[in-house]
Amino acid sequence: MQNLTENYTQNVSLLDEELNIKDNFDMLKKKLKVGNDDVTLYYIDGFVKDTVMQKLMMHFLSLDSLGDGVDAATRFADEKLPYVEVEATQDVATMIKMVMSGASLMLGSSFGAWGVIIDSRSYPARETAEPSDDKVMRGSRDGFVETLIFNTALIRRRVRDTSLVMNYMSIGKASQTDIVVCYMKDRADEQYVEKLKSKLLSIKTESLTMGHESLAECLIKTRWYNPFPKIRTTERPDAAVAQLLEGCVLVICDNSPEVMVLPTTIFDFLQETNDFYFPPLTGTYLRIVRHVVFWLTLVMIPTWYLLVMNPDMIPGWLAFIVPQDRGRLPILVQILLVEFLIDGLRMASMNTPDMLSNSLSIVGGLILGDFAVDIGWLIPEVILYMAFVAIANFTQRNYELGYAFKFMRIIVLVLTAFFNVWGYAGGLILVLVLICTNKTINGKRSYLYPLIPFNAKALKSMVVRVKKRDVA
Repeated sequence: MQNLTENYTQNVSLLDEELNIKDNFDMLKKKLKVGNDDVTLYYIDGFVKDTVMQKLMMHFLSLDSLGDGVDAATRFADEKLPYVEVEATQDVATMIKMVMSGASLMLGSSFGAWGVIIDSRSYPARETAEPSDDKVMRGSRDGFVETLIFNTALIRRRVRDTSLVMNYMSIGKASQTDIVVCYMKDRADEQYVEKLKSKLLSIKTESLTMGHESLAECLIKTRWYNPFPKIRTTERPDAAVAQLLEGCVLVICDNSPEVMVLPTTIFDFLQETNDFYFPPLTGTYLRIVRHVVFWLTLVMIPTWYLLVMNPDMIPGWLAFIVPQDRGRLPILVQILLVEFLIDGLRMASMNTPDMLSNSLSIVGGLILGDFAVDIGWLIPEVILYMAFVAIANFTQRNYELGYAFKFMRIIVLVLTAFFNVWGYAGGLILVLVLICTNKTINGKRSYLYPLIPFNAKALKSMVVRVKKRDVA
């Protein structure tokens, strides 16, 4: 740890060199004269509040002196600096870190080996707006943004309880990304919180380039063969606070508009914010429909293909599901082709200007499907079932879980094609094994909680939308 010296000129030279003042046009250095004392301010253009800095400089110029004595910097920060967040320090590393984070540094000729940090930063930020991928028909319309302090304020606004704890830490050798671990002290598992903090502090990485995703990959050594999501996120403050009050822990990452919710189970992904903004009966109905429809996306296509391969297994009243014309391509190839085409259309829609995206996806799908049937590549049954699967996949908002089910569906389908009934059964067992062995930061919980370990009350709340007064 390097400290400043008692020589003001040497301190200024040191900071000039460390902050690379000559080569950075946006790294500003401002010199002032306060009575007979010299003052040097360091700050980054675009990170400071102009009006605040202007008023502070006017205040400095109105003073007779900075003060004297060994504690001049501390007394100046406490008594003569009219700002909310100020700190006197000797540590050069702390000064550099704070300046690079957007704060202002003040060196004074009478401060000796001390500098004063003024937290006057103001990050460029967009206004809070409803998240585009988690909209609700009823409820609040605000969402998390890329600025950490805004996100913590959105949570504080909803939880006015002294047991709400927000622990700050910095991760990344180069990025020095701000991270906050947020939890309710009287509701969260203290052992789990401490374990999570120790894992975060033990992370050794250069930077968190992709925000919360980079942080998630640092926390969990990803098993490439297991596509199921490891960590749940949300962009809605109301949903985050609801989980907070249930004993979950939030990890907030600067530069990311999503908040990580821990621990994570697969059933949590099938809950939606809309469920809580409707009466219990309606919310329960929506949950049941979501569970049934989404799990059908996994088994519907492989089951249909199994029955097509074994028509003798089909009862008479279901005989219509066997296609009369199977097309020029094998049905397995048709299904896999449509799987890839759906993703191709989805990617094309994402890269298309907003005003054209809807029309492109609809018209493109109709044209491709119609011509594919006319020339015999595809049969109508394949298009019908795959269209249902593609639409049903959006009954939950997590893309990672949707693609995990897509990969599992393809695996079960291929195993069914090669090994018939045994392949179908083996594929479903493989899916269950991958779900059970999915590695997350869950502490005592498993990925299948509340089934494993079994908790009847928690399982009921996952399926049935209980009244608020019924929630402990």
